[in-house]
Amino acid sequence: MEFKYEPSKHVPFRDQAVLERVRAIRTEDLTKHPNPDYRIRILDDGDVTWNFVTDMLGRIKQSADERKPIVMIIPQPWPLYANVAQLINRLNIDCSRLYTFNMDEYANEDGVIAPETWQRGFGYALKKFFYSQIDPKLRPPEKQMVGLTNKNINDYAKMMEDAGGVDICYSGPGWTGHLAFIEPDAPEFSAGLEEWKKMGPRIVTLSPFTLAQNSLHGSFGLSGDIALVPPKAATIGPAQVIAARHRIQTIGISVQNTVSSWQRLIGRLVMHGPVTPLVPESICQTLRTDVVVSKTVAMNIESTWALGY
Repeated sequence: MEFKYEPSKHVPFRDQAVLERVRAIRTEDLTKHPNPDYRIRILDDGDVTWNFVTDMLGRIKQSADERKPIVMIIPQPWPLYANVAQLINRLNIDCSRLYTFNMDEYANEDGVIAPETWQRGFGYALKKFFYSQIDPKLRPPEKQMVGLTNKNINDYAKMMEDAGGVDICYSGPGWTGHLAFIEPDAPEFSAGLEEWKKMGPRIVTLSPFTLAQNSLHGSFGLSGDIALVPPKAATIGPAQVIAARHRIQTIGISVQNTVSSWQRLIGRLVMHGPVTPLVPESICQTLRTDVVVSKTVAMNIESTWALGY
C-alpha cells in the first residue's frame, strides 16, 4: 500500500517534483551545470578547507604584490582563519590593503546586534582567530575588518562600495539554503525574485532550522541547545552577493567528520534546483561562481538503516 504525504508546512521549499529530481542526482552528475560560469568541483573533504585557506591567502598575497586593495565578504569558518594568519606571518605578507566585511552577526529579539565582545559571536571570533593572530606589523588597520553593528547596518552596503567594491564573496548554504542569514522563510526578506535580488543588509528572524543547525556548533556546546542560539541576526542582502566581482561557494559540512551531512540534500537543491528566494544560495547559479563540494556531501542520497542517526 503506497504511503503519500506532503512536506511539513515548516519546510521552506516544498516542490516535491524538484525535490525528487535533486535527491536522485548521482555523484558523477553533480558537477554538470548548464551555466559555464557556475563551476562545480568535488574535492576530498580535507582539501575543501584547504581550498578556502589557499584562495584567501592567494588573494591577500596578490593584493600586497600589486599594491591594490582586496575587499572580501567573509563567513565564519573560525579555525581556518588562524591557518590563513599563520601563513601570512610565515610569508611576511603585508595586509595593509585588506578589507573584510563579516556577512552576518547574531541579534536579540529587539534587533540589538551582538557586540564583538560576545564570545559566541562572529565579530569576536574574527578578531580572536584571525586579526589577533596576524603579526602586528603585517595587520591591516583594525577599522578595515568590519562587522555588522546597529550603528553601521544602514550604511554597510555603502561601506563596501567606498572600499572599492567587493572582489570576492565566500559563502555556503545553511540547512534552509540560507546565504549568510538571508533566510528563505524570514518575513524581512519576503518578496518576489527581482525585488528580493535588490535587498540589502537588515535584521532578520532566524529560521527554527537555523537555530537547530547552529546549536550543533562548538560555540554553542555541540549540544542541541536551541534556546542558546539568538532568535535574530544582522545580515547582508542578496544585492551584496550579486554585486561582488566573484563568488566561492563551499558545500562541505558533515557532522563531526562522519558521513552524516545535512548539506547533502540542500547542496543539491542549491546547485541544481530553481533559482528562488526559497533557496537563497541558489542565486549563485546565475553568477560567476566557483563551487567546491566535499566527497562526503557529494555521496549519493540513499537509505542507510544500519547507521541510524
